[in-house]
Amino acid sequence: MARTLLTIGQVAERTGLSVHTLRFYEKEGLFATPVRRVRGNRVYGEGDLAWLHLCTRLRASGMPLPAIREYAALVREGPTTLHARLALLKTHQQRIAAQIEELSSCSALISRKVALYEQQLATGGNDPLLPSPPPHQENPSPSE
Repeated sequence: MARTLLTIGQVAERTGLSVHTLRFYEKEGLFATPVRRVRGNRVYGEGDLAWLHLCTRLRASGMPLPAIREYAALVREGPTTLHARLALLKTHQQRIAAQIEELSSCSALISRKVALYEQQLATGGNDPLLPSPPPHQENPSPSE
């Protein structure tokens, strides 16, 4: 069965990454396998697309490029690096869990504020963040 080879433009279209980004990823060593060339042109296979999907998800989750580069290098080294790959991913997973916890806390605070404003609007109450105006006082008439 013949392997489907894709040009850099086709990969860019299918992944949503720019041609520039694909070249950058290659230059930075972020591919798990070297990018093949046919007659001087970059060609990619389905495995490269799957790898790019993983890389984009790692980036979207906040993994820095040096960590992705390290992960790719470990993958290229083969199965003897499974423990190191696992450790790298677990560390990133813990970082994501902490971020999710922080964002959940922020979301809960915002939800409370939204509920407060909705209540204020429904009851015609004062803005809870502004001080109440002082009670109205009559100006005493000047003495004559």
